Amino acid sequence: MSKDRYFFRNVDKELLAWSKEPDRKVLLLRGARQVGKSSAVRHLGKSFRYFVEVNFEDAEEDVKNLFRPGISPQEICKRLSFYYKTPVVAGETLLFLDEIQAWIPAISKLRYFYEQHPELHVIAAGSLLEFALEELPSFGVGRIRSVFMYPFAFNEFLHATGNEQLAHEYQNASPSKPLPKIVHSMILKNMEIFMLFGGMPAVVAEYVKSQDFSKCQQAIHDLLLSFRGDFAKYKSRVPASRIGEVFTSIANQAEGKFIYERASEQASNRQVKDALELLIMAGLAYPVTHTSANGIPLGAEVNAKFRRMFLFDTGIFQRVLGMDVSRLLLSSDFRAVNSGALAEIFVGLELLKASSCYYPITLYYWQREKHQSHAQVDFVIQRDEQIIPIEVKSGTSGKMQSLYLFMQEKKLDYGVRTSLENFSRYDKIRVYPLYAISNLLLNPE
Repeated sequence: MSKDRYFFRNVDKELLAWSKEPDRKVLLLRGARQVGKSSAVRHLGKSFRYFVEVNFEDAEEDVKNLFRPGISPQEICKRLSFYYKTPVVAGETLLFLDEIQAWIPAISKLRYFYEQHPELHVIAAGSLLEFALEELPSFGVGRIRSVFMYPFAFNEFLHATGNEQLAHEYQNASPSKPLPKIVHSMILKNMEIFMLFGGMPAVVAEYVKSQDFSKCQQAIHDLLLSFRGDFAKYKSRVPASRIGEVFTSIANQAEGKFIYERASEQASNRQVKDALELLIMAGLAYPVTHTSANGIPLGAEVNAKFRRMFLFDTGIFQRVLGMDVSRLLLSSDFRAVNSGALAEIFVGLELLKASSCYYPITLYYWQREKHQSHAQVDFVIQRDEQIIPIEVKSGTSGKMQSLYLFMQEKKLDYGVRTSLENFSRYDKIRVYPLYAISNLLLNPE
């Protein structure tokens, strides 16, 4: 199997649609490192007559200097065409500016491609891009469209492994139209593997190639070392070692509110908070913030002091915790795999990946704020004018007092339970399997 084989990504259709728009903005592809941004653009490039890629991490100074102030986009294209021996022609060429964070003048130049050379297709992408954008006083508002990418979603994993029919089956099912038992069981088996190894493209490619669990674990380990190595690049007063401690603590504290004092014995709360925000900016961590959820938008009534945090990939999460994947995969009880916070992280990530690539959702949860009266709903989302509470269960049973309490207080028509169960409904509860929680956003009943 070719190492360069491309796997379907949900963002592909958005990129193709953009390429056909008559009035296009410059695209800026954003997301954590190694989630497949460059591969997606190169795949799109195959639909063009010409494709030119400039990588600013290894580009020669002569190429970088083309993007200094005073040189028009047309002149840049003329010189790039000469340098790369490839025509840069409006309507026929896709110009890809990769690792653009390594050359900030190129980021500043993007707006001028839209203003002065709008006929040309231009896409930029970068790692740790959020840090570079902080250094710019203004940034192409109305001229540049951001697109956000993540590791593989579960449906993308099924496509990569040749199980796209299973993805089609669950995406067309609902609480009113459950799946046949055998299909449900087959999807659960695939989800078990995906939850443990996660959706990083390098890991998915290794699994497709070898289906060797130890090699997949090694691929995750290599990625983890790479991400930790990046901490020294974060532009901050927080030492890389502190960022590493907070990164590990996010995994250790995944089952509850993130508490600064537990993150590091030596760092101040200020340092922990700064490190946390840096990890969020880098796309390696996501917050789930408490909301009172008395109405929409949900962000109108939040308490930022109450935040849960989780890492950006379940495979990285299990590797940080040192979980025994071999033992879990050999277990006959799926709940052993789905223990602890893994189910909640999976659900949160699937919701993020199912949201618009242009306007990612913010994740919220709810807890009762009365003293000595604990009640919590794992996720609360907004869909159109509706508030939908989601309770995550790692098995096939469990009480739902918090969910019912929330629904009663907020006078909601229904709530969602997601678990290992098949699609179903009873009382005011709609049941979605864990693997199909994205249906809530993509294919609402």
